[in-house]
Order: sequence, then C-alpha cells, then structure tokens
Amino acid sequence: MLTKEEVTTVFMNTPLEENYNFLQEDLVKLANAFVASAKKKIALEERTECIKFVRSLNTHVAKALEEKRAHS
Repeated sequence: MLTKEEVTTVFMNTPLEENYNFLQEDLVKLANAFVASAKKKIALEERTECIKFVRSLNTHVAKALEEKRAHS
C-alpha cells in the first residue's frame, strides 16, 4: 500500500505530542493497518459522491449506477 519511504516521510512530517522512535518496519505495519482500516469507508464515501455527481447530470444513469453498486 505505502512504501517504506512514503511512511517514513509522513511520520517525519507529522507533529506528534511525544518523541517516538519506531522501527521503520513497525511504521510500515501501522501505516498499512490504518490504510486497510479506512479503505472501505473511503470507497463508500467516494461512491456516494460519484452517484451524487452522476445524478446531477442524469437521474436514470445515477439510479442504474446506484443499483449496480448495491450488488457489487
């Protein structure tokens, strides 16, 4: 999901309350666990926004898309 370099960059640029010294492997595990946990919620929100946009253009297509998404 995220490379070691991406995780390290985010960690180094995130202001934390305490000084932490994590192993790079642990940072990658944590980051990927957060991503996996949030993935479904992000996808559902993105689908909702997509359907809203399509509905603003064509209600028939939006209804079909919504039905298709409900079955997948």
